[in-house]
Amino acid sequence: MDVLTLVELGTAHISVTGIAGQDAASSIGATSARVFEGQSQRMPHGRVFGGQVLAQCVMAAGLTVDEERLGGPRPIHSLHGYFMRPGDDTLPIRFAVEEMRDGGSFSTRRVHAVQKEAPIMSMTCSFQTRADGLEHQVAMPEVAAPETLPSLAELFADSEDPRARQLAESRPVDVRNVEGTMWLPPQGEPAAEQNVWMRTVGPLPDEPLLHAAVLAYASDYSLLEPVLRRHGLSWTDARLRVASLDHSMWFHRPVRADEWVLYAQQSPSATSGRGLGMGQMFSRDGVLVATTAQEGMVRVKQ
Repeated sequence: MDVLTLVELGTAHISVTGIAGQDAASSIGATSARVFEGQSQRMPHGRVFGGQVLAQCVMAAGLTVDEERLGGPRPIHSLHGYFMRPGDDTLPIRFAVEEMRDGGSFSTRRVHAVQKEAPIMSMTCSFQTRADGLEHQVAMPEVAAPETLPSLAELFADSEDPRARQLAESRPVDVRNVEGTMWLPPQGEPAAEQNVWMRTVGPLPDEPLLHAAVLAYASDYSLLEPVLRRHGLSWTDARLRVASLDHSMWFHRPVRADEWVLYAQQSPSATSGRGLGMGQMFSRDGVLVATTAQEGMVRVKQ
């Protein structure tokens, strides 16, 4: 909750040189940005967790969507972001939000997460007034219930490894792999798919933007794991070099991140040192609540 509590610092004015005219900044679509600041979670490797930046960008953008001015709530329905640089987990991050457009039903925002005077992530996201329309969804896979699966805290309770201790004690989201954790050597036949149950370790306030942000946070934990599983690799393989490159997410229906969500994941392709992960998130009662896609750098050092 501390990480997702952002402080608004003020407004940055955008200026453009080299283009004739007094309104040159409008040529890039924005003349100002609202600036927020957030803290980082400490991580064993010293780099900011990508899901944290995703979630903070969602919060920063959502804070600029004025429900009163727009005539009612506009929940987030999509985000598309690029990770550009690793973040330093000892420093705060600033988020510059450009209010690109507020239409009759949709609001579009562009967010730049900045640290050490350079962007570490850039995201475009969209918010929509809920409306009636066509309805259909894919079916939720039939898998083991989360109560029958061990938590990471149970799996690594006695481990002395600092990464294992962080998994066991510090993660704010309880993650349970149906096919077994990827922090141990994968068992069974290689497969480019897996299923993960997840929910926060404690209850959250009744704030839809916060639940969407937490879901975005958790979506980055394991989306590249089907790539590793397909090739018999685990996170503890010393040869492995993995980094998120981009991330997209579509929020279909309301959801609570403090209740069990099934994250069904697949990897349709890996090539040229990159792996693609795709996922569908379902509420416990089978409602499709979100869809995700992420490509990451996945290299095995020889």
